[in-house]
Amino acid sequence: MRRLCARALFGFIVLWSSAFGADMNALSPAEKAQGWQLLFDGQSLAGWRASDAPGTFSVKDGVIIVHGPRSHLYYVGPIENHDFKNFELKIDVLTFPNANSGVYFHTEWQAVGWPDKGYEVQVNNSHSDTSRSGGLWGIRDYLPVAVPDGQWFTLTIRVDGQHVVTLIDDKTIVDYTEEANPPRPKGLEHRLLGSGTFALQGHDPASVVHYRNIKVRKLP
Repeated sequence: MRRLCARALFGFIVLWSSAFGADMNALSPAEKAQGWQLLFDGQSLAGWRASDAPGTFSVKDGVIIVHGPRSHLYYVGPIENHDFKNFELKIDVLTFPNANSGVYFHTEWQAVGWPDKGYEVQVNNSHSDTSRSGGLWGIRDYLPVAVPDGQWFTLTIRVDGQHVVTLIDDKTIVDYTEEANPPRPKGLEHRLLGSGTFALQGHDPASVVHYRNIKVRKLP
């Protein structure tokens, strides 16, 4: 009975928060003045391209739903010709139990496999992988759970030169400066700052994550 009640409560939270965010995917006049631009129109995957298994990504009720086999959704649209160096990215995220995903930056389109280039900011609040949301996966992992499943949060990624800061709901998660010729574990040799696009990760068929309100602004 307690398990059923918990599931019902989780479902209510998800439904309520989805309805609450129905007016998302828009910029305020102040945001436009500050240089923010939307990467997701709230209705389609226009400007995005999926690798491996495109069916992993769909759009419903103003959110990108990530659910299916491994795949990565790359931004390939016209803003900055999908090549960002210094930037601030904000994205609203909702995880479900055992979800595992990530937001890549400074990466590039790749038809198959895990992205070779760029950094991955982890999205994971209850998966068996102990690297949690907001960490730089494999480089500067973050172990505490900042936000529980079933609750929308805003993930911010800011890159300025060699300096990377990630925040969850304005709380700093990682503050990292890439040194010259940094040591990298095998398989992560190309996790280096440069420039490139963004990608959303579909990790495995058991993982469900929602994204919305994806916006970016270029920094000097």
